[in-house]
Amino acid sequence: MISQVFILSSKGDHLIYKDFRGEARSDAVSVFYEKVTALTGDQPPVVMTHQDLHFVHVRQGGLYWVATAAADSSPFTLIEFLNRLTALIKDYCGSLSEKSVRMNFALIYELLDEAVDYGYIQTTSSDVLKNFIQTEAVSSRPFSLFDLSNVGLFGAETQQSKVAPSSAAARPILSGREQGGKSEIFVDVIERMSVVIGSNGVLMKADIEGEIRVKCYMSSCSEMRIGLNEEFSIGKSQLRGYGAAVRVDECSFHQAVRLDEFDNHRILRLCPSQGEQTVMQYQLSDDLPSAPPFRLFPTIERDFGGRLLMYLKLRCDLPPKSAAINVSVTIPVPKGSLSMSQELSSPDQSAELKPQSKAVVWQIARFPGGTQLSALFKLEVPGLSSASMLEVGPVGLSFELPKFTASGLQIRFLRLSPVQPGPAQRWVRYVTHSDSYCIRV
Repeated sequence: MISQVFILSSKGDHLIYKDFRGEARSDAVSVFYEKVTALTGDQPPVVMTHQDLHFVHVRQGGLYWVATAAADSSPFTLIEFLNRLTALIKDYCGSLSEKSVRMNFALIYELLDEAVDYGYIQTTSSDVLKNFIQTEAVSSRPFSLFDLSNVGLFGAETQQSKVAPSSAAARPILSGREQGGKSEIFVDVIERMSVVIGSNGVLMKADIEGEIRVKCYMSSCSEMRIGLNEEFSIGKSQLRGYGAAVRVDECSFHQAVRLDEFDNHRILRLCPSQGEQTVMQYQLSDDLPSAPPFRLFPTIERDFGGRLLMYLKLRCDLPPKSAAINVSVTIPVPKGSLSMSQELSSPDQSAELKPQSKAVVWQIARFPGGTQLSALFKLEVPGLSSASMLEVGPVGLSFELPKFTASGLQIRFLRLSPVQPGPAQRWVRYVTHSDSYCIRV
């Protein structure tokens, strides 16, 4: 049973506040923010308690999504509700941000009124709620298919001549009473990579967590068929020799997915509802089908003037036609580092010494595959010794790899039945993110 639901900005501003039962303290919002900001570290506990009130929260879109409840409530139910609430609001508002929440506060209050009654959860289904919601969403950024200023993420292999901007799916879903909207469906194959590479360059650990997300903007679609790689195996199942093998250790499916064609033809069948849903999740550990995307060759020494020299060569082992974007290299350095001079191999890079976090951050906006970049950092460290030089590393990388999957998973085809009366746009996106990419030096 839920007592209150409220949404706070990262600065503690009250964006949404709904009290369902009138039994919780009126200062619950202030108490929660004080408890969160008083904690050390970046990951506060999901469940916190103050006197007889329990706070359960999640972070999405840079906002705090909080529910309060009494002691007899299940925290796992509240966490699941908050996650579904964020997905619901994202479907109806188009995106999750402080701006979109402020612009659509009336719509969000109406969603809360329909989803929760006197603290009891009724439904979080977009298909059910669209019959009751009357408030129209206000888009924080108007969508245009011809706005190609942010091109590069969407694009199916069968439609190479058509490319949608990366913000194409970040818009409100169409309600049942709206007519004339674009009939589109987006399929995202998103993977998160965790890698540990030893100081000798040997791959010590690698994990890939992936999912297939579908976001539907069609008023009616009886069935969708998603074809995966024919040579897709789960666990220790035998390969059938149909082509390049894709093997995963674990795989789970949404309850709406029908698997009668999966064993023989690797086809997922489902009736997509308007909005976003995750139809498949999978995991691969240790046995990567290809080499890690980045290799680092560091040289760390002390010069005659007592400065710390760090010469780094970073190689991108992606295919030549691919590229990594938003690459950030974080190098921990000894505490007390005062200043830094730098020499970078190209002008589209930048680096900064951050004394508070005791690290040098090397930023690369775009890193083409098959190329190598280098950087030389000279740091003034008072009292530099052999012991303090051991404080350098390990190096952490964060990046995004568009049009690339580390596992090799591909969408073979995407078919809708029955055939839609009007033109139906189908888009596929492949993207791999770094979850934790660590290189020891």
